[in-house]
Amino acid sequence: MDTLLAIIALLLAVVGVAGCILPVLPGTPISYVGMLVMACTEYSTLSKPILVTFLIVTILVSVADYLLPAWLSRRFGGSKRGATGATIGMLVGLFFVPTGLVLGPFIGAVLGEMSVNRDDSAKAFKVGFGAFLSFIVGTGLKMIASIAMLIYIIGDMGGVFVGWGDTMGGWWSTITTWVANIF
Repeated sequence: MDTLLAIIALLLAVVGVAGCILPVLPGTPISYVGMLVMACTEYSTLSKPILVTFLIVTILVSVADYLLPAWLSRRFGGSKRGATGATIGMLVGLFFVPTGLVLGPFIGAVLGEMSVNRDDSAKAFKVGFGAFLSFIVGTGLKMIASIAMLIYIIGDMGGVFVGWGDTMGGWWSTITTWVANIF
């Protein structure tokens, strides 16, 4: 059972890393569920402080990912409409993967700013750049957190291999037994 849980944890962590780029999957929370699954194995060394720390990181990264487009648009001189446009652009961009994910917040922020002041296109593009930058920063934060969780899960998998044999023959025997039991 521990081996199955370890495999599920590893798969969740890998899907979580992919989910940092794919908009349909909440990458960081999926990676965290992988850590929780790994912690349920008998040999896990994942402590409560590690799990709580990664829970906090998961929550902060998830919240930041949704708030960054509006916040950075405002930091780059955008109005409330520019920030709202960046958020709407991010949501609309989900339907036009992968280009929409990158360009959605940018186009939304530019259009939002242009609705306030059509004469200042340079400012609108600056605000759009802030929205684009937020996508890069948000994705980077999610990737860092998810990859860190993947590394912890892989590091904690040592217990799966205990007792498998010291020779390559022992490993091969175990693998062939697994395959035979599956099919």
